[in-house]
Amino acid sequence: MASDDLFAAAARERLEARSPLAARLRPRTLDDVVGQAHLLGPEGPLRRLVEADRLSSVIFWGPAGTGKTTLARLVASASSKEFVQLSAVNATVKDVRQVISAAEERLGAHGRGTILFLDEVHRFNKAQQDALLPAVESGVLILIGATTENPFFEVNPPLRSRSTLFRLQPLDEDALTLLVIRGLEAEGATADDEAVGYLAARAAGDGRQVLTTLEVAVALASARTAEHPKEAAASPRVLLADAEAATDLKALRYGRDEHYDVISAFIKSIRGSDPDAALYWLARMLTAGEDPRFIARRLVIAASEDIGLADHTSLLVANAAAAAVEYVGLPEARLNLAHATAHLATAPKSNSAYVGLNRALADVQELPAGEVPMHLRDGSYRGAKSLGHGEGYRYPHDYPDGHVAQQYKPDDVADRRYFVPTEHGEEQQIANRMSQFDPDATRTERPS
Repeated sequence: MASDDLFAAAARERLEARSPLAARLRPRTLDDVVGQAHLLGPEGPLRRLVEADRLSSVIFWGPAGTGKTTLARLVASASSKEFVQLSAVNATVKDVRQVISAAEERLGAHGRGTILFLDEVHRFNKAQQDALLPAVESGVLILIGATTENPFFEVNPPLRSRSTLFRLQPLDEDALTLLVIRGLEAEGATADDEAVGYLAARAAGDGRQVLTTLEVAVALASARTAEHPKEAAASPRVLLADAEAATDLKALRYGRDEHYDVISAFIKSIRGSDPDAALYWLARMLTAGEDPRFIARRLVIAASEDIGLADHTSLLVANAAAAAVEYVGLPEARLNLAHATAHLATAPKSNSAYVGLNRALADVQELPAGEVPMHLRDGSYRGAKSLGHGEGYRYPHDYPDGHVAQQYKPDDVADRRYFVPTEHGEEQQIANRMSQFDPDATRTERPS
């Protein structure tokens, strides 16, 4: 058996012998919570409500690993109320009614309120959410809902309106680094700065993930140390290689320069119609932890800047990929980004709209701002016709081919040509259609 296999087997045994690190480091007080200073700082609204035991029904909304369940437990521990937990993944209307019935009995017999923590509240359908309403409205239950989805879309308005919304933010790198340091202390281990930084950078704001990954990295380091008798007595030291192995990813150098250089190479590969190169640079960015929303935004820009009217579907594909990044998230959304990347790279190219806009912008800056021709001015309001507005305007739909020649630009730029279609892809059809109306429509030179 290879040494790597021995390390992996030893690491598994070590992990199975104890409770998860994330569970062992679960905060016991609000001061132990890492991150969410906007809610839990000295004057934070959530801290003040919890410490005064005045919290009414709330919804915690935020990405995974930001502390929603932890905060619910801390609220319960600071309150004199009974704490009941359900998961919307498997709870039924019957379960909800049983909780309400028990809460009513508890309140009537002992004067003690009940907190219901409902994890994944967005997974409840309308009927299930409606079953909670009377108890929440009457105060029989204080609901703490937790969701990773936008509650304005996923939680019924009546239930949402009776709850205070607290939005939890992804943990920043400083907060994640602090969690790694706490985790190392709990594990009796140390780590190279490179490994700590790598683990914090790879966690994508998820505190639970960084602790889970750290635990695997420590187990790998311990197994490696055990293989060397001289080092067996020493505490395990997590190296960058251990952190990489724990995430099964290679650490790439990706600083500020690489961020701009790689995205530049990515866009230029798409513009150059090289799908292999474009997919390679996409893979580099995803592996290095680039924000997928940044990649999606650049695809949307490229769809209009470099492809434009040569392929009308490219902007739709790029926009769909950007929506998928928000809706699906990583890792699955990388497939949508790859789909859009390959489509844009293989699409016919034209920058005619981009060049045309730049020409028009230059004229707007350099030439006098001409008056709107009288026949194009708004003639719909009372008195407009007496001013001559709209007089002489010819309605294109009144003509057999839906087109009529008339001046649409101000006098100062009446002879200027901005949009010049190419012969690439679908834009050839546009060029043909325009030339039917105006023989000079495809003239490339710009009048002086």
